[in-house]
Amino acid sequence: MKFRPLHDRVLVRRLDSEAKTAGGIIIPDTAKEKPQEGEILAVGAGARDEAGKLVPLDVKVGDTVLFGKWSGTEVKINGEDLLIMKESDIMGVIEGTAAPKSKKKAA
Repeated sequence: MKFRPLHDRVLVRRLDSEAKTAGGIIIPDTAKEKPQEGEILAVGAGARDEAGKLVPLDVKVGDTVLFGKWSGTEVKINGEDLLIMKESDIMGVIEGTAAPKSKKKAA
């Protein structure tokens, strides 16, 4: 199944956070906070301005972004937990770094 967000919405996959603290203490899954970093998987066409002109989004597929802790709506697509959010919920794009491994479920 393919999914295409509408208007100014984006589809985001949360990226895994470190499982260890700087001191080497391993953090169990139950104590971890949800990551606030993700990878853009799909983007909508853009929003319309007051004149009705289409304004394209600033983010693109493959961008690594930061977003608010409670941003977006959690959905399950093809068995994977993803987020749908408006572009305005994204705080910024992380540039110049390789995207960390995303969490994938073992089949």
